Amino acid sequence: MDWISEWLRGRVQRVCIRGVKSSWIEVFSGVPQGLVLDPILFVIYINDLDFGIRNWILKFADDTKIFSRINNSLDSERLQSDLLQLIRWSEEWQMLFNLNKCKVMHIGKQNQQRQYFTHDQ
Repeated sequence: MDWISEWLRGRVQRVCIRGVKSSWIEVFSGVPQGLVLDPILFVIYINDLDFGIRNWILKFADDTKIFSRINNSLDSERLQSDLLQLIRWSEEWQMLFNLNKCKVMHIGKQNQQRQYFTHDQ
């Protein structure tokens, strides 16, 4: 695995907006894009995302969906616990979820529209 560390060492990036380029800065986390190994490294990077998750979870590229049938408060608590587990993973591995894109979809006439949270949101 030393060759992977060496391959990732010294990565830099900059942003270009409307032709104006920022200064180059060193990148310390994440997976690079645009090379043959990148998809494989990303899969390895997120491989343990669902460890300990008790509900159904779907992972596709950088998109994660968790879902469950909620019949009672225990089901709701289990889903909430899984959400917090995902947030802890994302913070530990410095791959934060964009909470502005997170949505809850309630389906069914008997659905109690329970509230779920991630830290303070």
